[in-house]
Amino acid sequence: MKIFKRTMLIVGGLVSLAAICFFIWSQITYKPTNELKELVNLSEVTNNEEGSTYVFTPEEPSKVGIILYPGAKVETLAYSYLAEQLANEGYNVFIPSMPLNFAIFGIDRADEVMQLDESITTWYIGGHSLGGSMAAAYTKKNPDNVDGLFFLGSYTNDSNNLSELTIPSLSIYAEFDGLSTLNKIEKNRIYNPKSTEYFEIKGGNHAQFGMYGEQKNDLDASISPKKQQDLVIEKIINWLEQL
Repeated sequence: MKIFKRTMLIVGGLVSLAAICFFIWSQITYKPTNELKELVNLSEVTNNEEGSTYVFTPEEPSKVGIILYPGAKVETLAYSYLAEQLANEGYNVFIPSMPLNFAIFGIDRADEVMQLDESITTWYIGGHSLGGSMAAAYTKKNPDNVDGLFFLGSYTNDSNNLSELTIPSLSIYAEFDGLSTLNKIEKNRIYNPKSTEYFEIKGGNHAQFGMYGEQKNDLDASISPKKQQDLVIEKIINWLEQL
């Protein structure tokens, strides 16, 4: 009995240590770059009352909302140039922060976002990397809440098979993405809605779907972060205008 208790104490201690280590690691985040700070005045970016979602509002009222789930350990403001430019084109854009900076722990954050503005009647959801995968998971659970889905250097898989959904879908991927590789994008196409439109960013990489600097295991891009962002923005707007 004493051996059992001692073993359980050791196991409990190891689990607690692992949890502490994971928490510390999750707080070592990818932050907005100086280049981004030159493009966007981050001090003027607003968030909701709870401070959990950054909101980018167009000058004219709009009934269309875009929810962007961030990549793993990427700070929400690293996507503020993308969000601000979409807002300038007339769309409400929301970037929710995620528990422990991982969208897998905040799949349903879209529900909270959708309650922020009841005048919005059309919702598009998507995300970068893990954020895009979890946006797909949300769509799988709540297909009636989503009018369109987009992936940025991201994909869904057999656990969130969306191939039977009829909603519009957009997959933007990059030539030199070292994480969501071309092979992974191609392999998982069968799980996307059949309506999915695909667009490759020539010269782009994984990290430049946001503006937070280099990322481990990524490949070198041959275009600038702003160039990649502008191509992404142009494609998203073109896609939305056709819906």
